[in-house]
Amino acid sequence: MSRTSPHVIVIGAGFGGMALAHGLQRAGIAVDVYERDRTRSDGLHGYRVGIDPDGSRALERSLPPELYRTFLATCARSPRHFVMLSEGLRTTLDVPLAEEGAGHSVSRMTLRQVLLTGLEDVVHFDKTFTRYEQLPDGRVTAHFADGSSVTGDVLVAADGANSRVRQQYLPHATVLDSGIVALAAKVPLTDATRALLPENVSQGIGMVMAPRGFGGILHTMEFKWDRSGALKNGIGGNDAELLAEWPGLLFDNTRDYINWSVWAAADKFPPGAARLRGTDVADLALRLTPHWHPNLRRLMELSDASSAFALAIRTSVPVDPWRPTPVTLIGDAIHTMTPGMGVGANTALIDAVELCRALTAYRDGGRTLTEAVGGYEERMRDYGFKAVIASRERMSSDSVIHKPYVGRLMLGAQRAFLRTVNHAPPVKRKFTEAMMAKRTEGRER
Repeated sequence: MSRTSPHVIVIGAGFGGMALAHGLQRAGIAVDVYERDRTRSDGLHGYRVGIDPDGSRALERSLPPELYRTFLATCARSPRHFVMLSEGLRTTLDVPLAEEGAGHSVSRMTLRQVLLTGLEDVVHFDKTFTRYEQLPDGRVTAHFADGSSVTGDVLVAADGANSRVRQQYLPHATVLDSGIVALAAKVPLTDATRALLPENVSQGIGMVMAPRGFGGILHTMEFKWDRSGALKNGIGGNDAELLAEWPGLLFDNTRDYINWSVWAAADKFPPGAARLRGTDVADLALRLTPHWHPNLRRLMELSDASSAFALAIRTSVPVDPWRPTPVTLIGDAIHTMTPGMGVGANTALIDAVELCRALTAYRDGGRTLTEAVGGYEERMRDYGFKAVIASRERMSSDSVIHKPYVGRLMLGAQRAFLRTVNHAPPVKRKFTEAMMAKRTEGRER
């Protein structure tokens, strides 16, 4: 049987929503994206996101080939080490990362600009979604705060953890506080700031394990353009040609930086800490880490105040299956997860591929719309909620590491274990393989 190609309405221009729009456009399916930000350069946050091999494959399937090559050209230098550290900058574990297994480090700001490229006529800015209604003929109408509306065959919630679509469609699907508060900021990467980091951390990712349940992370991000936005010396060939012609660079102010973050259970922070911005963020980080290495504290002092923020880490609560309809969800709109596993963005990109595949099967007459959407949702709930649970296990105030006395004992045991692994190459190899496998457990390939 044959069907008329559906018109898909996507609410939210985040990673998942934009990847879905590209995939649908390539499949010849009509799609429009409605984004509450007023312009292409609003709402941009320049922090790192790690795109793992599964996420990279999902992008390759979604994007036009040249745009996927542009994505690769705009990534930062791949991390060469994953390093576990004490608060005194002593290495407990150093895992060299093979380039093919390290994934890609990219600025969120840059990836968003890549995903907006080529969809200028599809994305509609300054459109704040308020509600939807399902029509008697099976279609769905989305309403916006400016009084406008649009009707389509499928409505996709890609509007993040605070999804208004989810609040109307699945009001019982809640997002809870994990009990963890995090502080973060960027520091411009210079010779002086690079020298504050151990060499292995400056070439990769550093994870700090500290007493009282405190943790931290350090990312060093180096791009192919300099502080003026021009290509660096030595960048040539296809990358230079792609970047020179890429319109997204005009909207992107990402520059080389070190990103630091510190987190702990909320009871370690003063009331209202999660609302802090600017210089107050680094000031609080310094007060909370008096015994951390002077180099780490110096990085906090050098923070770019405009980049600094605090937040309460939240997580979805997995829910039972629901009856499929022409309304569905992807990414954080349905499976918000803590950064404990570093797979949130990758899972959203996988959602985009899976939903595009399902809607293409409907378009081609292989399935009804509810069968197509229901099949996607069944797969997504499986791998998505598994990732939610695993991420919460890594980053929750319920963890023993945040408890007095026993938490310190656990920290000591963890450090001893990691040092043993670090000095036993066969054990380190198996540990690394298990760590990488855990990140992708349950995903559809």
